[in-house]
Amino acid sequence: MTMFWTIWISVITLGTILGCYLLMRWTLANNTGVEEGKSMGHDFDGIEEINNQLPRWWTILFYLTMVWGVLYLIAYPGLGGFKGLLGWESANLHVLSLEESRQALREDIDEGRLNEYATQIKIAEELFDPIFAAYAAVPIEELAKDNEALQVGKRLFIQNCAQCHGSDARGQRGGFPNLTDNDWLYGGTGAKIKETLIKGRIGAMPGWIDSFGEKGIDEVVAYTLSLSGRDVEQSLATAGKARFVVCAACHGMDGKGNQMLGAPNLTDNIWLYGGSTRAVTETLVYGRNGVMPAFDETLGEDKVHVVAAYVYSLSQE
Repeated sequence: MTMFWTIWISVITLGTILGCYLLMRWTLANNTGVEEGKSMGHDFDGIEEINNQLPRWWTILFYLTMVWGVLYLIAYPGLGGFKGLLGWESANLHVLSLEESRQALREDIDEGRLNEYATQIKIAEELFDPIFAAYAAVPIEELAKDNEALQVGKRLFIQNCAQCHGSDARGQRGGFPNLTDNDWLYGGTGAKIKETLIKGRIGAMPGWIDSFGEKGIDEVVAYTLSLSGRDVEQSLATAGKARFVVCAACHGMDGKGNQMLGAPNLTDNIWLYGGSTRAVTETLVYGRNGVMPAFDETLGEDKVHVVAAYVYSLSQE
């Protein structure tokens, strides 16, 4: 942290404590012109207001909170770049990846530089790493039958995946697929699910308005919807079939998609961005760009293996 921000934070923090002290002194002064213990000259609902000081215990407690705040800021970090007299740190700021974190942890252990965060990481690694390593040695399809492993995978899923796919893994419209229906963009085997989690996915559907024009878009939309058995205007669908040859490069001539490319099946009436005429039209006009983040550094391969087993199990029920 630069000196500017250190000064900025310190002034605001210490100024707030000083402001509380001055406000306290001001409220304790009798500026009412009425002797303490005497009536203020008005009442409400039968209750008369008396000019009384704040309770002494309350005043002392408030002063103690100010003293505690100052002592805490002297002992621990809280004033910008000042680390505190105790030298406590919450994390190793130089860590860039999971493997680098472990390497730095080993060096800190060897040289006696452990901080609180690193200590907790070491305890967790010693306790849980052997468990995850044992899980990782079991094939995903087999691990998906282990109820205990699935509970672990579910917790990891809720912590890392539920924000997009939902706590029930049923996804949501807008590019977040349902993981329970056995409809997969890149493949639903254990290995493919793990590959998706490890490497992430980047999907790109180009917009076609410049190539097809508005009339051409309407025709291709009609044909696309007809592939899943929807009622459409037949003349539009017939014209759209001829144009669909461009789309077939990814989705195939039969519209069943290509998992090698992440191109969805258009015949099963399952739609990632919505299957209404309007939604499909928007997809063709503007295109779609979906990103699935990689979790190799966030979780590590052993934990990803357990999450993959949990996700795999969802579509086998």
